[in-house]
Amino acid sequence: MSVQTDPTPLVILDVQDAIDQPVWNGKNNPNYVTVIQRLLAHWRQKNWPVVHIKHNEPTTTSTYYSHGPWNGIKAEVEPLAGETIIAKKQNSAFVGTHLDEVLKGMSATRFVLTGVVIHNSMDATVRVGKALGYTIILPSDATTAVPVRGLEGRSWDAATVYDLTLAILDGEYAHVTTSDEVLGWI
Repeated sequence: MSVQTDPTPLVILDVQDAIDQPVWNGKNNPNYVTVIQRLLAHWRQKNWPVVHIKHNEPTTTSTYYSHGPWNGIKAEVEPLAGETIIAKKQNSAFVGTHLDEVLKGMSATRFVLTGVVIHNSMDATVRVGKALGYTIILPSDATTAVPVRGLEGRSWDAATVYDLTLAILDGEYAHVTTSDEVLGWI
């Protein structure tokens, strides 16, 4: 990856209080929020574009329910005045939102994607973003996974889900790297 001379937007996806509820227990990479904070501080210091994606789930039983007690963006990554906030109702941040228009308005051809969880909304956002022609930079330490149970009852731990999802996305859909490498390029 080459050194970037134009500001690349930092996208923070679904980092809301909802992710700390018991249904999301078992996460790997517990320091992902600290990593996002570090990237966010760098972007803010450079006065580069930051986009917060907030999931407003219409299903009342979801921890991300739009009117539920845990729908707020986590205090650790709270948007500042002037930072873009986009609400979504689907798994991909591009579906039913104006994210594509916002990025095009920034003349962005690539973006750095952080957030939760890698095998759900992160994966969906990466795939749609790639289909729209974006280069997606995915720092692996700025995301997490949770355990997954299959239809036949087989379970996969969060680390396995995380590793497999990142391996699938790397190369064809995104450039999987680390936050240290991102900060070294930008």
